Amino acid sequence: RLTGRRRAAEPERMTLPPVPTAADLLAALDAVEALVADAAVPTPVESRVDRVTAVVRQAIPRLDRLGGGSEQAYTVMATATDYLPEAVGAYLRLPRDWANNRPVDQGRSSLMVLIDQLDLLARTMDQVLDAVNRSDAAALVAHGQFLREKFGSQASGGQLRLGSPEGGST
Repeated sequence: RLTGRRRAAEPERMTLPPVPTAADLLAALDAVEALVADAAVPTPVESRVDRVTAVVRQAIPRLDRLGGGSEQAYTVMATATDYLPEAVGAYLRLPRDWANNRPVDQGRSSLMVLIDQLDLLARTMDQVLDAVNRSDAAALVAHGQFLREKFGSQASGGQLRLGSPEGGST
């Protein structure tokens, strides 16, 4: 019962969209590749989109190694769902002849602007994947050091010896 007092309004809760799953990210890449294939873009665009999507596809299964809240994991997710689709979409919304020939940014056509953006995305994704691989390699080296400390000297590398135990060959 209210007796002359107004109830304080409950603050609105902000609802964030769910974090995309690996399947969502792969579907976003599939959509960009289909868009590029359907639009018959110039070969330099198609090859660069293929390069970006290939590296992102390699990174997706390894996102757990980057940590859920890491900047690198976010970059992979955003590249698949936002950066790449937006760059390609903005180019495709333009008339092809105009986009490919009309200078729009310091003498560069929209096509050249897109190619520069795709090259930047590819370099960035290469760096992210390299960081993941280096982290895994460092973990392997650390594990090797642990094994040497626990069990003694470094292994011989797994030499295969053929022949009888006395040293003769069969």
